[in-house]
This record gives sequence, C-alpha cells and structure tokens, in this order.
Amino acid sequence: MPAQARRIALPRAARIGIATAVTGASFVLPLVTAISAQAHTTPAATTAPAASEAAAPAAAPAAQQSYRVVSGDSLSKIADVKHVEGGWQALYEQNRSVVGANPNLIFPGQQLTLAGHAADAAKPAAPAKPAAPAKPAAPAKPAAPAGQDTSAAADTQVQVRTEAAKPGAQLQTQVQTAAPAQAVTAAPVAATSGYVAPLANPVLGEAYGVAGSMWASGHHTGQDFVAATGTPLRAVANGVVVKAGNGGAYGNEVEIKLADGKYAQYAHLSSIGVSIGQTVTVGQQLGLSGATGNVTGPHLHFEIRTGPEYGSDIDPVAYLRAHGVAL
Repeated sequence: MPAQARRIALPRAARIGIATAVTGASFVLPLVTAISAQAHTTPAATTAPAASEAAAPAAAPAAQQSYRVVSGDSLSKIADVKHVEGGWQALYEQNRSVVGANPNLIFPGQQLTLAGHAADAAKPAAPAKPAAPAKPAAPAKPAAPAGQDTSAAADTQVQVRTEAAKPGAQLQTQVQTAAPAQAVTAAPVAATSGYVAPLANPVLGEAYGVAGSMWASGHHTGQDFVAATGTPLRAVANGVVVKAGNGGAYGNEVEIKLADGKYAQYAHLSSIGVSIGQTVTVGQQLGLSGATGNVTGPHLHFEIRTGPEYGSDIDPVAYLRAHGVAL
C-alpha cells in the first residue's frame, strides 16, 4: 500500500497561537525601522539654526562736522538739531576757544565744530533665513469608541482656543489707546487760561511805571524779572514773532503779536531761539535771558504793548493777572 503523507491534526488553540506569533513579527519590523529613521533625522533639524547665525556689524565711526551760527541760534538749539552727543555742554567744551567765557552768548558767523555727530551707516543686508525643518506628521487621532458622539469634543476644542486668544486682543487695544496719552504729557505746560508767566518761577524786579531820568520816556516802560543769564524765556500766549534781533538799547530782543492784538516784548536776551514770521504757542521757548544792551546786570525786561513800537506800553503785570497768571 503506497505511503501517503499523513496530515497532523493540531488542536484549535495551537493554530491560533502560531498565527498570532507570525502577525506580531510583521508589526515589529516596521516599528523598529520608523524609530531608527527618526533618530537619524532629528540632529539635522536641531543643528540647522546654528549655521544661520551671523556676527553683528560693527558700529559706524563718529563723523566730525562744522556748523556756522545763524541769527536765533543757541548752543542748546544747535546740539538738539545736530544730535550732538553730550548736549550743549559737550558742544561748548569743543568750541570754548570760539564762543568765549559765556556759553549763552554766541554770534552769527561763528564756526563751530560738531564732534560726536554719528554718521549714518549703511544697513547690512539681513542674513538669509534658514529653511524651516519639515514638521513631523501629526499623530493620528485615536478612533472614538463605538457609539460616542465626537461633535461635543470638537466644540470644546474651539471654545478653548477662542478664550486663549482674547487676552492678547485686549492687550493690543490697551497699548494702542495708551500711546496718544504719552504724547500729551510731553507737550509744553500751559495755564488753563491760555496764558503763562514769561519765565518759570517768576520773581518781580523793577516795576512798571517807575519814574527816572535813565529812561527816555521818563518812566520804566516794562516789568523787570530777576533772571540769571541763560534762563529760558517762554511765550506768554499764542502768537506770531514780529521782531527777533538786536534792538539797540534793548539788546537782543524778541517781540510777538498775541492773538488778542497786543504785543509782548522780551529784551536783553543772551540768545534768540525764534525767527520773524514764526508761529509760537503758549509756553514755547523763545530764547535765553542775558545782559545785552543798556543794562546794569542780567535780567528780563518784559513789556506788553498795544502796538509793535516803543511808547505804546501798558502795565504788563496787570495784563497777565487779568488773564489768570499769578505774579
């Protein structure tokens, strides 16, 4: 009788165990391959940004320039306009031999050296941005258990992202609203009446109307204010400059026509900071006090006039007090 292969009948539990072992091996091999590939690609992504770093460009050297003084200039005005490092003090130290012993008295035509005026440097080209590493694929979301509604989970996720975005939007609105308030505090301080004293912390000197032979009109035509040389002088109200220059016995003078038609005159200035035709606002600096012209010492001679010329004076203290200025 020919030999025939005999079929070995295995129990059902044994056949299931063999199938499970073979299937598990097929799953393990792809998983090991994926982990190995990820380990080799991670260093490249972390070291890429380091190669893109560039050294910061060196600062541009300081340039040296010269400036010719014109009418209405002061050292502080020149230092501000020309952005001189160290302000007017540094500018005066650089030009002490030209200006002389009084830093508040400069003249048109003087040639000043502007050291420390930074020259504009060419902006370096921005380094090329490195290519962003490829983002890893998002892991697959686990399947929801049978019979569970996924719409509730989606609604919850959207709500969380919306709430997280709200604080940032509120912060941006607060910053944009607060910015203009900063500019308001930097504006010149003015009285609520629209008038201020011609200088800060005013101290009255020789009064208006005092009789004496030293004055051509026979009396004092203005009000003197105690002021050391270099004290900032300011517009008592809004107006337009009608005089700015040498006024003979008045020395360096500035006169502005006020909005109500009156004229305010400032005399014996060491420096003039405005020009004829310029519009000025209340509290704006016009120049610096001094002792130019016919004087016995530094002070401010201040007049209020009904017209632009000498002889139309009125009591300046009474005028300012009538406009709410405490003197």
